[in-house]
Amino acid sequence: MFEAVHPKVSFTELEQHWLAYWAKEQVFELATQGRNQLKSRYVFFEGPPTANGMPHPGHVLTRVMKDVFLRYRTMCGDYVPRRAGWDTHGLPVEVEVEKELGITGRAAIEEYGVEAFTRRCLESVFRYIDEWRKMTQRIAFWVDLDQAYVTFHRSYVESCWWALAELYKKGLLYRDYKVVWWWPQGGTALSSGEVGQGYKTVDDPSLFVRFPLEGEENTFFLAWTTTPWTLPSNVALALHPEEEYVLVEAEIEAGKAGSAAETSPLSERLVLARKACESVLGKRNYRILESRKGEGWVGQRYRPLFDYATPSGGEAYVVVGADFVTLDSGSGIVHIAPAFGEDDFRVAKEKGLGFLQLLKPDGTFPEQVRDFAGRFCKSADRDIIRHLRERGLVFAEAAYRHEYPFCWRKDSDPLIQYARRSWFIRTTQEIDKVIANNGKVQWEPEHIQEGRFGSFLRTNVDWALSRERFWGTPLPIWINDQTGAIDVVSSLAEIEERNPEALRPFEEARAKDPKLSEHLVVHKPWVDDITWTRPNEPGVYRRVPDVIDCWFDSGCMPCAQWGYPHQNAEAFEANFPADMITEAVDQTRGWFYSLIAISTLLFPERTLPHPYKRCLVLGLISDKKGQKLSKSKRNYSDPLELIEKHGADAVRWSFYQGTVPGQPTRFFDDAVIDAIRDFLLKIWNVYSFFVTYANIDRWHPVESERPARESRADLDRWILAELDDCVVEVRKQLDGLRSHLAARRLNQFVDSLSNWYVRRSRARFWAAGSEPDKLAAFATLYEVLVELTKVIAPFTPFLAETLYQNLLRPYEKDAPLSVHLSAFPLGPKEVPDADIRRAMSVVQQIVALGQRVRAERKLKVRQPLRKAIVVVADPEERRAIEPFVASICDELNVHELSIEENSEAFVRMEVLPNFRVLGPKLGARMPACQKALKAQDGARLLGEIDTRGSTTLPLPEGEPIELCREDLELRLHAKDDYAAAAYGGSVVVLDVRLDAELLREGLAREFINRVQRARKELDLPHEARIELRYQTSGELLQAIEKHAESIREETLTASLAPYSAVDEDMGHLQESEVEGEALRFWLRPKT
Repeated sequence: MFEAVHPKVSFTELEQHWLAYWAKEQVFELATQGRNQLKSRYVFFEGPPTANGMPHPGHVLTRVMKDVFLRYRTMCGDYVPRRAGWDTHGLPVEVEVEKELGITGRAAIEEYGVEAFTRRCLESVFRYIDEWRKMTQRIAFWVDLDQAYVTFHRSYVESCWWALAELYKKGLLYRDYKVVWWWPQGGTALSSGEVGQGYKTVDDPSLFVRFPLEGEENTFFLAWTTTPWTLPSNVALALHPEEEYVLVEAEIEAGKAGSAAETSPLSERLVLARKACESVLGKRNYRILESRKGEGWVGQRYRPLFDYATPSGGEAYVVVGADFVTLDSGSGIVHIAPAFGEDDFRVAKEKGLGFLQLLKPDGTFPEQVRDFAGRFCKSADRDIIRHLRERGLVFAEAAYRHEYPFCWRKDSDPLIQYARRSWFIRTTQEIDKVIANNGKVQWEPEHIQEGRFGSFLRTNVDWALSRERFWGTPLPIWINDQTGAIDVVSSLAEIEERNPEALRPFEEARAKDPKLSEHLVVHKPWVDDITWTRPNEPGVYRRVPDVIDCWFDSGCMPCAQWGYPHQNAEAFEANFPADMITEAVDQTRGWFYSLIAISTLLFPERTLPHPYKRCLVLGLISDKKGQKLSKSKRNYSDPLELIEKHGADAVRWSFYQGTVPGQPTRFFDDAVIDAIRDFLLKIWNVYSFFVTYANIDRWHPVESERPARESRADLDRWILAELDDCVVEVRKQLDGLRSHLAARRLNQFVDSLSNWYVRRSRARFWAAGSEPDKLAAFATLYEVLVELTKVIAPFTPFLAETLYQNLLRPYEKDAPLSVHLSAFPLGPKEVPDADIRRAMSVVQQIVALGQRVRAERKLKVRQPLRKAIVVVADPEERRAIEPFVASICDELNVHELSIEENSEAFVRMEVLPNFRVLGPKLGARMPACQKALKAQDGARLLGEIDTRGSTTLPLPEGEPIELCREDLELRLHAKDDYAAAAYGGSVVVLDVRLDAELLREGLAREFINRVQRARKELDLPHEARIELRYQTSGELLQAIEKHAESIREETLTASLAPYSAVDEDMGHLQESEVEGEALRFWLRPKT
């Protein structure tokens, strides 16, 4: 006997039971450590999250998506080590600590104390570790948290140091002035990945400024800028050397000219691009005085707008040619401030221009900018414009709406481009190798490879590595304070070789405070105090005080998680490269890039691809309306609350069926409820149904007879073949990292199992005795459930375990402790019974069409009809349908089914052109086609297409056209007393006439439905027989009396009679209404 299964289930209670069971039996450990001797290894890299914030739905998504593939590969027999990781460095941690301390910026941190700040950062990184562990465990993401790698640990940091030392040896690490995206308030540069996360739509000034030509009166270069705050640091003007530029004399309003001299209205002369004249000058009258190519203006000098300081190191206040200048907006002339723009900086180097940076690192103007000293640059735009306008140098001003980056950790802080003396990795030198490596990676979806990610690689710029921050991997670079010699170390051991006493201060500090983490020896401020000298060399080697970009930390994880190469070289080699990684699409500029860039640069000799072979890219998560999830908007539920309410399996399944790689995933409560209704409960109901009737009939999976598959009914062979196909398809899609398509096929199968096979087979399970057909039904449903249990195990691990422990483990010798230690079904090389599957597909289509007709005519499903007519396309379709005539009648609730090959007696077919398909093909000939089709016999036309694959349609004028099925649309016109629907080659016609006999039969079925619902409410056993008394009148009373026998049979009623005074204690009373007739009935179990 199977353990009894109640139709009502609490999935959350089940899940708590299996969580305890897995922990007690150490199932996860058995699934991983117990298989480490297998030859087949499936390597997975865990992208490390930061645990100083609470987990949100996006974290749940990535974790359950990882888990389904790792469980699947384990069940396929692979050894799948699953080492967790924690990202502990970077801005998120510092910003959180700054908020707690109520401070902001570098100066405030230094005043607080770097050591104290570092300790607070270390405390912060695992603040929510318990919540992360709880979430990870509760959603059944099996990953080794006890052996997790941690980015602040000494071994991890030293591995990052080694990587940087190797890049330095290769000439790929360098220091230079470079324009970076700078966070003034935070005092640090941001990587391109970080910058990409913070763009917002803003309105900036669009300003046209007059730059006076040197030696010319009332003559100006008209330059355009959207960053007025950069004008005090102007060094040059740039125009496109190949474009045409003109000197115009333009009309201006009196007093608006760019000169204090009295001028006539037409005395102002301006230089701008010819193509920009109309858009810039607008309605002003002007005439062209001179025209020449941009190169003809190169070398012309102008007078600076401000005299706060003079550029140093090269020429200044001169016109240069630059290819980056465009004419799609502005005047075709831009001002050059090398300190505040990548293109500006590059042009300045190429042309030998000087350098001027009148802005402090905190974004404020220095004292020498006397008119705006102390003002934050972006806030000073309005005052700068006002200042220039008062001097007559503003030609025009408007608003310019565009995307502008803000700090991703503090979105009220705008970033600025700012030249810093920083350390960089020369990725541009090796980017072709990175691109070649990417070309070998299997991406899902495929378009990411050459699209979003490939585009990012093709526009690569050198990696801004250093950060002027505090909590991060220290840059392992020491520079001699006299000679400038550089020493890059790869470990503490190398440091101790240079200075054996280097670590003593830290060891003494730890002796005084044993709580001081041993891993902080490689962090600020202790590492900053380490110095050394070299024999016969003047000066002291002192560390560059910067830390490194935390994306470099995470990108080093293939090596650093093992402390490679300083230790665990064998473990590194065994786990490199990864077979699969997965994270969200925003990681194309983050972790996906840092991994492949670092690996390509460090290991150019290794076989491509590395460090990952396949990459599944998930979309970002949104709410039901497609809006970004937001704490302030409260547009999403806490995922842990949803799990506690509905269960982890429901949350998991909602993600699997709703997540298309690369596309946004919508997360909302209703999707979780849908997962329960449409998947979990369907499986549970089938499981409950099977166990209930198997126990009633004492069917035993080992002892009871199991008829051979080929001798079973077509319905059995069909569902078994559907299961085979489902297994094959799920394996194929999971192998391809397409969990959404695997989930879709599983959904289809479960629906077929529940809504077709079980529903069509119920009478077989209810039958008396042990006939072969009944035994075949039990055997079939058991075999399907056992196999399905293993197929759903990677997706819904709790439900799968429930079924496995009841259906399989007690009856199979040497069955593993858990379904998750079982083998995933292989599926056949060729799915059998293809003819039965095709026939059933036709039958299901016919039923669907018939049900559509009933719905369109508002005919209740319990109302019987006299007849259905199925019009088949050919004899093969007739042969497919004939074995299932009784099933079709039952499904459509009709007394009779007729199979015809001609529909003319019941419907008229009108064939119309499919404008969406034919329009582009025929163009102006479309009306002629439409007219010709009206004159055709629709049935004959479709018959010819079904036979030949196409038909030739003569047109009133011109050549005839060839039409196939997709070129046409079919419209059916049923004759009186009939209703019809068609799809493909199938036509279903229903006789919709209702007489008194049919109406009474429908009323009887409504009564049966009310009784069955009452049985369910009373939670009566399926086999329980009842006594039933009823009280009603009119047609309903006649219907009950007429169909009393079928009522007794279908409701397991032993005694059925009208209610009378002697029936005072008849038990449960139900009151209802059927088609306007009042109904009262009493029922109780038969004693």
